[in-house]
Amino acid sequence: MPELPEIENLARQMSKELHGKRIIRAESPQPKCLNMPPRDFLRIVGKTVKDTTSRGKWLFTRLEPGDYLLLNLGMGGDLLFHKKSDTVPEKYQLRLTFHDDAELTASFYWFGYIHLVSDEELPRHKMTSKLGISPTDPEFTAERLSSMLAGKRGAIKTFLLDQKNIAGIGNVYVQDPLFKARLHPLRKIQTLGEPEIKALHEAICAVLNRSIRLGGLKYEKDLYGRHGRYGPRQFLVAYKTGKPCPKCRTKVVKIKTGSTASYICPRCQRLRAVS
Repeated sequence: MPELPEIENLARQMSKELHGKRIIRAESPQPKCLNMPPRDFLRIVGKTVKDTTSRGKWLFTRLEPGDYLLLNLGMGGDLLFHKKSDTVPEKYQLRLTFHDDAELTASFYWFGYIHLVSDEELPRHKMTSKLGISPTDPEFTAERLSSMLAGKRGAIKTFLLDQKNIAGIGNVYVQDPLFKARLHPLRKIQTLGEPEIKALHEAICAVLNRSIRLGGLKYEKDLYGRHGRYGPRQFLVAYKTGKPCPKCRTKVVKIKTGSTASYICPRCQRLRAVS
């Protein structure tokens, strides 16, 4: 499943490649991915692409006049920018053809979304209007994180994975920031001190920005079909069960944390009891 770094890279590439292109044809063979009947979705034809931004795991493409194309790759999928004559996946959920014969094709593995909303509807869009702040937003500071955590209870990992709090962090990218900040994923929020919150903020930004620079995860693709370069060699403890901790050499263990699995160093990330 693509998370913030992969979506951020796609947004930057889409802004570069699609800006100023006019849509002359739209196909969506699986209407269940749409937020409206297919005939209504065809209002996208004739619109011109302006820019693309990201928030969490969503892509926001601004169109003129007056609409946004919202894309979410769900549990996994590919967005491909190509020439009309290029070989593309046989199965796809969206294909846009532009005035210069360039195309954008979206193929979902599972549970992707293709929503077309007006400027007026966007603030009320059910699936994006309640998204939390993005860790790449300049306003996501240590002070902002501290204020978000104030008065909260529960496990820190649960808080980080909730898209209404911070948008874009999933189970892949939550592992190493917790390790870098020396926090057990089940650590109670109310036990965190300001130095720990600052360390967590720095770790989140460091991990995500490094992945962005490397093009995202190795098993995800960018807009041109190229794999990212962030993988096992870059992971610290994530998915490294039985491997030595990079700090103390204790073996990394996999534990159950609610509905998700976590990878921790049992020495560096000891769980403190709530007093």
